[in-house]
Amino acid sequence: MTVQCAWCEEEKAVETTNTAYWELPDGTRSIEITHMPCISCSACGMSYQEEETIEEVETQLLLIDTKKLNESIRYDELLKVPRLLKRNYFKF
Repeated sequence: MTVQCAWCEEEKAVETTNTAYWELPDGTRSIEITHMPCISCSACGMSYQEEETIEEVETQLLLIDTKKLNESIRYDELLKVPRLLKRNYFKF
């Protein structure tokens, strides 16, 4: 299924996965997140994560013990890491 690209607005983008690199909330290091959902556009060559996915990753990283994370983790495994808090109390 094709979707409209947020960058060039062509209808040639597709939902797929890629690898992303994310700085941890405490700024001590970054991690590699593989098999991450993304939108990839063949017209302009951009690959990007949608806002919902970005928010999901950032919230999860705030709520888990990131010191226990390896340098690389699959997206689905990251979301399964047990949380220290039930929800992000800093988000309104």
